[in-house]
Amino acid sequence: MSDAAKGSFVAGGDRVRAAKGSLIQRFPWLRGYLLMSPTLLVMLAMLVAPIVALVVRSFWTQNVFQIDTTFTLRNYAQIFELSDKITYWMSIPFPFANPVYLILLVKSILMSLAVTAFVMLLAYPMAYFMAFRVRRHKFLWLILITVPIWTSYLLRVFAWKIMLGFNGVINSSLIKIGLIDKPLDFLLYSPSAVMLTLAHAWVAFAILPIYVSLEKIDRSLLEAATDLGDKPWERFWHITLPLSAPGAIATSLMVFIPTVGDYVTPTLVGGSGGSMIGNNIQILFGRQNDAPLGSAVSVVMMAVITAIVCLFLWAVGYRKIRAREAI
Repeated sequence: MSDAAKGSFVAGGDRVRAAKGSLIQRFPWLRGYLLMSPTLLVMLAMLVAPIVALVVRSFWTQNVFQIDTTFTLRNYAQIFELSDKITYWMSIPFPFANPVYLILLVKSILMSLAVTAFVMLLAYPMAYFMAFRVRRHKFLWLILITVPIWTSYLLRVFAWKIMLGFNGVINSSLIKIGLIDKPLDFLLYSPSAVMLTLAHAWVAFAILPIYVSLEKIDRSLLEAATDLGDKPWERFWHITLPLSAPGAIATSLMVFIPTVGDYVTPTLVGGSGGSMIGNNIQILFGRQNDAPLGSAVSVVMMAVITAIVCLFLWAVGYRKIRAREAI
């Protein structure tokens, strides 16, 4: 590059910096947005743009091998089309002409709630033990907790398929010790198999946020409560549990949201009885080649999950918990 070109380039950079400084002086509130602009651009490109594309596509229609880009509500009308005949699933009435979408959505939500509760029951005691009972080698315990997630998610699902199979480890062991005469055929390809596999897949991720929130608790608060005569369960109920609530809430959401749309585990260990809404969306996009309808089902699923999360945060008083944590 010649000296003249270098001088022109430097002068151009100075002008950009001068314009930027002038803009910040006139509008100080822009400083934060300019600082986060690279991150904001990445988030817009990687997170917001796919969702916008999905929402836009949900208003299109698929005509065999061609997509009609005319905006219409036909996909949503197909999902919520009412029928004279009411369909029941677990005593829940579905007065829709195509109830399969909403039945699978309700089934997926109930399944994910059960998985979340199961994971919390496993993760919280383990995190509590590591935070309050383990005195030495905590780093080693953390490493051991993360060992299951060193392998592929798919391999872990296949491992459970081998264990729960008709001639798998569990059935063979029960027959060998004489508890059963023939293999139990309900262990695999059932909702319980999906719940067990998902819980195992997420429990390691759930322990870490709860452990961090428990580690942040000021131990002097517990010592003061002990000096004032509180019993162990009273210290846990009035101090430990409220102060660890943010970590528990974050963990619950971290487990609930992705498990609703999971389709790999239901496909491999769920069978027809363990299918979830993710399997239906995958079929719409793939086998049925109806991406607009699949997008509409996905948008409905995201809207329902968002409403549940907002309702959950409102119910647990998240702001009060954050304020209590700040104290």
